[in-house]
Amino acid sequence: MQGKLFPRPLAIATLLLIATTFGSNHIAARYAIDHGVNITTAVAARSIGAALFVGMLLLFSRAPLALPAATRWRAIAVGVLIAFQSFCIYSAVARIPVALALLAFNTFPMMFSLITWAVDGERPARRALIAMPIALCGLALALDVLGAHGDIAGRWSEIGAGVSFALAAAVSFATALYFTSRWLKDVDGRLRTFLTMSTVAVLMLAAGSVAGSLALPANPGAWLGLGLLTLFYGTAFTALFVLLPRLDALNNSAALNFEPIAVLFLAWPILGQSVAPRQIVGALVVVGAVIVLGTAKR
Repeated sequence: MQGKLFPRPLAIATLLLIATTFGSNHIAARYAIDHGVNITTAVAARSIGAALFVGMLLLFSRAPLALPAATRWRAIAVGVLIAFQSFCIYSAVARIPVALALLAFNTFPMMFSLITWAVDGERPARRALIAMPIALCGLALALDVLGAHGDIAGRWSEIGAGVSFALAAAVSFATALYFTSRWLKDVDGRLRTFLTMSTVAVLMLAAGSVAGSLALPANPGAWLGLGLLTLFYGTAFTALFVLLPRLDALNNSAALNFEPIAVLFLAWPILGQSVAPRQIVGALVVVGAVIVLGTAKR
């Protein structure tokens, strides 16, 4: 049963905390990778943890689990896309500063709008069309694509692989959102997420077993990073599902775009990753444009 809505300041503060927790998962992932945890193991641990968290929600709420076979297979197909997205975003986090990886990934609302436009002919609103190039300009500024001396090629050699992985994650996630909105919108969100996370976990375990890349952490730092990324991701996911009915998400969900900003401030003391003031300005432009894009009506 849905409880009384939180007062708006409390709802926004809660969403900011959840966004920060999601961001902390990516910081913990970079810490774990820096201490020897491979990406397949990190994604598998995160997905298993999230599936267990959401599975407990389903168990305690006694939600119905039966689905038509076609819907179940569609949920698995979305899970394949999320598995690719998860691998790509962790690959980006492993290669470039975490905040920059998340900023590039946070272009997924733009990708979603473009996919919807291309497939369904739903033209984005005018302000969304204005927000898209602004977001790209902000991203270019945040990524500092010109480098210190206008050497684009040199700068791209430093960040190109990471940015490419982050953008691939954005496209994959946007595609997953598109199919979810068409195929699975009537499925209980907890069950949908459980199937998706379980699919990701199975795929990562299978891929890791075939490639021989699954391995337990070899040092305390690796254990700490792996444990924290699993805890943060699972906690944020569970909190979002438990509290969402009371957060007035329709009007307040833009607060979740705070994640890359939170990471900008957390990554410096924890990982020693800092960015120039102009990159912070670019980050704010991206986040602002994404918020405009997310709230634009069709």
